[in-house]
Amino acid sequence: MSGKPRIPRRLRAATAVCLAAGLAGAALLTPPASAATDALSVQYRTSATGATADQVEPWLEVVNTGSTTVPLSELKLRYYFKSDGPNTAYRFACSWAVKGCGNITGTFGTLANPTATADRYLEIGFTAGAGSLAPGQNTGDMQLRFYRADWQTLTQSDDYSFGAARTTYANWDKVTLQRSGALVWGTAPDGNTPATPPTTPPTTPPTDPNAPALFDDFGYTSSGDPALQQHGWTVKSGQGGPGVPGATWSPSDVTFANSVMNLRLTTDGTAAGTRETEIQTAARKFKNGTYAARVKFDDTPSGGPDGDHVNQTFFAFTPLDQPMDPNYSEQDFEYLPNGGWGEQGNIMYTTSWETYNPDPWNAVNTHTESRTSFDGWHDLQITIDGTAITYYIDGRVFAVHGEPYLPETPQWIDFNHWLIDLNGQTGSTPRSYDQQVDYVYFVKDQVLTPAQVAAKVAGYRAAGTSFTDTVPAG
Repeated sequence: MSGKPRIPRRLRAATAVCLAAGLAGAALLTPPASAATDALSVQYRTSATGATADQVEPWLEVVNTGSTTVPLSELKLRYYFKSDGPNTAYRFACSWAVKGCGNITGTFGTLANPTATADRYLEIGFTAGAGSLAPGQNTGDMQLRFYRADWQTLTQSDDYSFGAARTTYANWDKVTLQRSGALVWGTAPDGNTPATPPTTPPTTPPTDPNAPALFDDFGYTSSGDPALQQHGWTVKSGQGGPGVPGATWSPSDVTFANSVMNLRLTTDGTAAGTRETEIQTAARKFKNGTYAARVKFDDTPSGGPDGDHVNQTFFAFTPLDQPMDPNYSEQDFEYLPNGGWGEQGNIMYTTSWETYNPDPWNAVNTHTESRTSFDGWHDLQITIDGTAITYYIDGRVFAVHGEPYLPETPQWIDFNHWLIDLNGQTGSTPRSYDQQVDYVYFVKDQVLTPAQVAAKVAGYRAAGTSFTDTVPAG
């Protein structure tokens, strides 16, 4: 791993604007008469004001103006737009949200009665992890966006819900809000009162059953098992980055039991007393396609004091051969159970890298984060199709990143477990953290849904296939 994700300047500035705007923006636009007594309202602003744009950027907040607490999982918002053509496909992404992008969903639908300014909509929902909205509170910033799947410039000036002049948060009745299916805010385009479920369900892309693939169920005896090397894995040893200078990469702490791999990190709070673990493919041959793994993250040590700044990962990468190497790339899941890099608590990062300079530090990357615990087993997935990198956690889209972060050359697949620094806590009692991996799967040049990945893995196991690798050399 290369280091701390860089928070884009644009997001830092946008956050400052949002904090400055606060709820005061509610006075900038009077709610429509039909919504004046509603217990919930929607505020909107855009950070992409042009008639045409690379992507539409509806930033939204939901405000509870009533007297009772509202579970966010009961709410659905709709942003209405005119598509650029009947066959144009769109993709949703969340750049940043106070509630966590992992707790926000986006689904596209088609209107039953198209108008001159709308024939599609983006429906925003919340998972149970988003929590509830107490009286007088709002969701905080939701920096949302969507774009054409082919990344062509789109027209938004003819979109029903678009407001070019709305550059600070204010009530906006051209975005509708439903609670448990009932409309509670806003006005839809004529003849299109919101209906549940969306009129156009998500489609499942076809797959090639003969596409080159890697699957490993990790049925090995130890890190010294000859089959591990024969199957194309390298276990890291010695010293070197990332992490604390002087720490040791320990092959003996990569263990296997019941077809589960365990990566153990042990520390006594000193560099000399820190043992980290890493395993990666020997061949660089993975680029576009679907990457998936089932990983168990660990919030607490198996013994001793808690609080170390450990980093638990699943990622793909191309090495950096020189500062600002244009061929470098990386796509990360990084879970920090005790914070680090300035964070004080649980945080999950998904980061897509274009390149970086280690000294002086200069990173060209983008990231999405969620500040919540991910302790336990999780299904992690990355799809790369030449237009976007999509990250999934437990079957839900967590982040979507586009150019310039797409990989240019073949990559390795890697898991590692390491210590960011020695500042988490100062105890000298040895303690160990475990990161476990149930399986890893890759299919070349195929963008699979999480359900399709689950079916593929189940198929391998039903057939008694613990390992296969038909991916050609890169």
